[in-house]
Amino acid sequence: MAAPTMNDVAREAGVALKTVSRFVNGETNINPAMAARIAAAITTLGYRRNLAAASIRPGWTSRTLGLVISDLANPYYSVLTRAIESRAREHGYLVISASSDENGQQHDRIVDRLMEQRIDALIVVPPRDAGRDWSSVTPPIPPLVFLDRPVEFPAADVILADNAGGARTAVAELVRNGARRIAFVSDDLSIYTMRERHAGYRQALAEAGLPVDEQIVTSSAHSSEDAAAAVGRLLRDERVDAVFAANNRASVGALLAFREHRRVPLIGFDDFEAALLGDPAVSVVSQDIQEMGRLAAEIVFRRLAGDPGAATTRVLPTRLVLRGSELP
Repeated sequence: MAAPTMNDVAREAGVALKTVSRFVNGETNINPAMAARIAAAITTLGYRRNLAAASIRPGWTSRTLGLVISDLANPYYSVLTRAIESRAREHGYLVISASSDENGQQHDRIVDRLMEQRIDALIVVPPRDAGRDWSSVTPPIPPLVFLDRPVEFPAADVILADNAGGARTAVAELVRNGARRIAFVSDDLSIYTMRERHAGYRQALAEAGLPVDEQIVTSSAHSSEDAAAAVGRLLRDERVDAVFAANNRASVGALLAFREHRRVPLIGFDDFEAALLGDPAVSVVSQDIQEMGRLAAEIVFRRLAGDPGAATTRVLPTRLVLRGSELP
């Protein structure tokens, strides 16, 4: 049995084919009675739009955004994805998301597949292990926004957080409360955000006249378990009197280590749900992830509406949220 077509829907609903086309493409300025008849006909016939056929038409739009994140398991990206989806939904768009797992080759394959699907725009968190240069991607490239990490590609808008400034403020607060040997616990410094937060850590120590002891710097904590082991070793050897955790997983790892060893002052970068469960709750450097996602979506829709302006880089401020865990 052949799949129902828009012509079938038009006959069933008793309306013009053009009206059905406008309805299935999301237009809302349609007579409500006609719209109701079309919706009923679609349900009765089981009609589905053939996007593969539609994609060859001039001026066709998929009303779909592509989102490439770097780690599906990290709650940070759940918040980011939700914010982008919320704004996309308001514009009648769908978001297709996929994770590169910090792998450049996988990232490149995802980008190619999304572009083959004729997505209207791309929002990308660049992976730790860079793949090909964006200048080598076959044009046309749809409107493109890089999030969280910058890439040298002049055609793309970029949205970042003030990673170095947030880390500097957090470490300065630990120093102000009496800490002198502050551990730095992070994922690999090849990741832009980790590298920037490490720079802020070093800057705060320098401004306080304190040396950087590389023996209490850990940049191999890819998971909470890795961070827990690193902090545990430092506490067991009594090397540190405070911890700056450079991401939410490092913060969780520090809390796990405190269960087995002594507790020391702690500030983490990025808020997380479990931060409020401890006593005291965990102090954090908070970045507005929802605003980052919302802004990315708004830039995309502005570009799709024809904004020809030069690409911009926005750096969003961070905020130090003190809850008591920074105190000795």
